Amino acid sequence: MLKTINLHKKYNDFIALESLNLEVNKGEIFALLGQNGAGKSTTINMLLGLIKPTSGDAFINDISVTENPQEIKKHLAYIPETVLLYPNLTGIENLDFFSKIAGFTYDKEELVSFLNRTGLQEIAHHKPLGGYSKGMRQKVGIAIALAKDAKVLLLDEPTSGLDPIATADFTELVCQFGREGRTVFMATHDIFNAVSVATNIGIMKQGQLIQNLPSKTFTAEELQEIYLKTI
Repeated sequence: MLKTINLHKKYNDFIALESLNLEVNKGEIFALLGQNGAGKSTTINMLLGLIKPTSGDAFINDISVTENPQEIKKHLAYIPETVLLYPNLTGIENLDFFSKIAGFTYDKEELVSFLNRTGLQEIAHHKPLGGYSKGMRQKVGIAIALAKDAKVLLLDEPTSGLDPIATADFTELVCQFGREGRTVFMATHDIFNAVSVATNIGIMKQGQLIQNLPSKTFTAEELQEIYLKTI
């Protein structure tokens, strides 16, 4: 569902991403760890088609990102660290608006169903987003991904700034995505969350993918040790 072949990005003499080769299959959850500047966000932006590679290519559902940047948007959803929605609109109004932009029209009951699936309390559905917590805004973003029927989800630092309850809610949602056969690519600093949610974990350093490990073979403490030795 998500593949990169020698994906490379160079700015003058600076290599932001060096010949990344990666495959994430249907139902898998890939967590990418690395320090700030390691190349995690560059990778996501290239998968989104926002940054053109110097060489190589990425594929979403076997569709070339460089050749079909608009077509891939039908298959993926992006949830950034800070979900950018309209603060003056309610949760359900934001969901309705962005669903229609993606080409989907739902009645009120269907919109409520998407929000309920994310665990957003019904009392918040009709309140302006300006009063939402980060975790609540994130749930609206996830509801939009569900409404788009996105097969691939790209998440950038999704647990940053979330309290433990919101982090647990998010973890369960991501695991649910995997069980539904969706593919998740997540850039994060959260080692403990990565172990609990991911099927595979990568460690990136200076634009290179140094490690690509199945998560069930080690504990969070062992991963932390591997991570510190790698970076």
